[in-house]
Amino acid sequence: MVIILAVIGIWNILTFLIYWYDKRLARQKKYRISEQTLLLMSLCLGGFGASLGGYLCDHKTRKWYFRITWLLSLVILGVIMIVIWRI
Repeated sequence: MVIILAVIGIWNILTFLIYWYDKRLARQKKYRISEQTLLLMSLCLGGFGASLGGYLCDHKTRKWYFRITWLLSLVILGVIMIVIWRI
């Protein structure tokens, strides 16, 4: 259980860093990370890091499908955390 929680935590940190890095690339007008990659990282249990990165870095917050994906991934992450906690 602890290992699963650690992996989820590391994944969320990585997702946050990818969102931050993509925002940095956007400001420098350089080649960017694809939206599909960002959305997939969010859906693969990276919802907390993605939403935190999105709002702290003001990145992709105007796009409705990012906000919905962040919300959906947070719900999925919450359900998985409850299931893990009950094991």
